[in-house]
Amino acid sequence: MKPRLNPYNHDAIKPMIEMEKSAVSSGLEMSLIELVKMRASQVNGCAFCLDMHSKDARKRGETEQRLYLLDAWRESPLYSERERAALAWTEALTLIAKTHAPDNVYEELKTQFSEEEIVKLSMLIVTINGWNRLAIGFRSVHPVSKDSAAAA
Repeated sequence: MKPRLNPYNHDAIKPMIEMEKSAVSSGLEMSLIELVKMRASQVNGCAFCLDMHSKDARKRGETEQRLYLLDAWRESPLYSERERAALAWTEALTLIAKTHAPDNVYEELKTQFSEEEIVKLSMLIVTINGWNRLAIGFRSVHPVSKDSAAAA
């Protein structure tokens, strides 16, 4: 895959960078933020973001097991009720054309998050979906480690 362009070379990316800063400094738990970023990136198939956020999550103390099982979060007991509500909302908003953000998902979300937190979480989801679309659209290529290159 060949990168198409580097959006960081253009001033138009600045509002996305500000959205990212706001999402990350929202006061939501960093572990939750990384799980949401990972799950949206899985749904969207964004290798660049999956590579970045898996590394970020591990640096912040996330376990390998929880990262590996994230795609099957509904079947795993490793995620809290709050995380489950956030992951369901992440999928609902990421797949909005298909899901239309179902009432039952929103009702569960309200049991775990305040209105202010729901807005913050939703902005986080909007932001990672935007990054996914930019990375996929511009064919951003994640770094390849020497170990990964040797295995390929």
